[in-house]
Amino acid sequence: MPSQTINNIWMLSREYDGLAGAGGVKDVVRQLAEALAESGRRVSVVLPLYGFIEPEAAGFVPANLHFEVGMNYTGVERRELVRIYARHLAPPAPRSRKREWRPTATPSPRGGGLSLYLLDAQRYQEKLGVYTYTAAEEALNPHHHRGSGHFDYFAMNVLLQKAALALMIHLQARPEVIHCHDGHTALLPAMIREIEGFQHYFSQTRAVVTVHNAGIGYHQEVGDLPFAEAITGLPPRVIRDNLLEGKFDPLLAAAGYAPLNTVSENYARELRETEADALTGWLGHRLLGRGVNLTGITNGINPEDFNPQEPTKVGLPAAFSPGRRDFAGKELCRRELLAALAEARWPHLRLHGSLTPPEGQSAADHPPLFTFVGRLTAQKGMDKLLGALETLLPLDHGFQMLILGSGDKGSEQALIRLAEAESNRGRLCFMQGYDSQVANLLYAAGDFFLIPSQYEPCGLTDYIAQLFGNLPVVHQVGGLVKVVDGVTGLAYREHKSAALMGAMQRALALFRQEPEKMLDMRQAAVQHIQEHYTWQKVMRQYLELYRQP
Repeated sequence: MPSQTINNIWMLSREYDGLAGAGGVKDVVRQLAEALAESGRRVSVVLPLYGFIEPEAAGFVPANLHFEVGMNYTGVERRELVRIYARHLAPPAPRSRKREWRPTATPSPRGGGLSLYLLDAQRYQEKLGVYTYTAAEEALNPHHHRGSGHFDYFAMNVLLQKAALALMIHLQARPEVIHCHDGHTALLPAMIREIEGFQHYFSQTRAVVTVHNAGIGYHQEVGDLPFAEAITGLPPRVIRDNLLEGKFDPLLAAAGYAPLNTVSENYARELRETEADALTGWLGHRLLGRGVNLTGITNGINPEDFNPQEPTKVGLPAAFSPGRRDFAGKELCRRELLAALAEARWPHLRLHGSLTPPEGQSAADHPPLFTFVGRLTAQKGMDKLLGALETLLPLDHGFQMLILGSGDKGSEQALIRLAEAESNRGRLCFMQGYDSQVANLLYAAGDFFLIPSQYEPCGLTDYIAQLFGNLPVVHQVGGLVKVVDGVTGLAYREHKSAALMGAMQRALALFRQEPEKMLDMRQAAVQHIQEHYTWQKVMRQYLELYRQP
């Protein structure tokens, strides 16, 4: 496909930053879509209208368009009604420093622009979480356990894909590329090649599937094969030929119809060449056996979205610049964080433990502060972090630890016990819950940011921490290898508590004995992102992927 023909790109996703999110997918989808639109291309993104989204408040208007989608169950013919909400945006002026998108009445017939479409259907309206049930839903229906996946997850995914294709047909849109994000949308490439109602209309359209997480539980597979055949409308051979551990696997099915990529070069290598693929159910090796190429494209980031030089925009009390070695404002951010914790200013976050300045030290002469933001799960290395803290806290009384997040009940309870232990008073605080503004303040206040993940397809928190002058300490796996040990952060190889503790001790020595080197590393980390990982640079790799046959 010639490069000049890639002017009309559609994306499908279950997440989009500012509307619905549960992880890094939301950031990738929005930032890549915006980068492509800023480059002069027309981009459209389709996602569900969940029950927690207020479309009018988010700038959407009814598109005066509705239709029915075939959603058969085994032996039962069914249809589901879908209505459309739309929001059209024009990119900022090319030389504008601020990335402010302007609403437009209609999508631009040519030139850059970004359109967002919400699919309003009963199946989505009754959901209050993107992927799992909430406490409110559990209160209404005790069978919908908080934190468990939606019982109709596969139907939700199929409806998204079928309705998105129907929307394109109704709008007479003929995209050059449809970009499908994760297993939730990975059946679309097969649909546009195998279902007669779609294959002719989309004969000149290519599809691409990005695997954001290939871990077990993320494939969106289904074990009821007759149901899969009925609701997707795919031929029985497609269902039968793409089984992984006896279940129909959308990612495996996609490989026969579209280029696949993962969100970092190293994660793609791990899935094809190492034992780490066991964590995917051996999907990578299965693809390798079929001769499928799995491209790795490391995610980018928009540095302006996390720029501490614009404190109001990112919710900070003061400005600073790691790239210019200006950290006076960072110290003010730390003081503000400690004051807010002491006053319990965030009632929606449950505080366990505390952080207090050690006696005999001024606010400017603070102890090193380790930070963590994320899900409290084994995949994120919480078991290893707990083990490291249990050993290191009694050995070294000269550092503090602040954790923001929620997750497994066992991890939460273990962390609460550790934070509330009398021996750790003033040194360890656990903020149970999540708030994006609080997260930014934590990034800005911290000295070291811990990422002890068991596996990590790419990782975005290391970027954010670096942009806020918070050096990441990472398990050197997956996309986290982009943190250069001793240059832009600290890294360790073994997924063990002892290895993490050793890296934390290296960080403490750096803080206490080599302050100038620490300043150099903070500056180098920002420069490394600017040189290699902005979306304007990463976008070019996706354009090359779009051109693959």
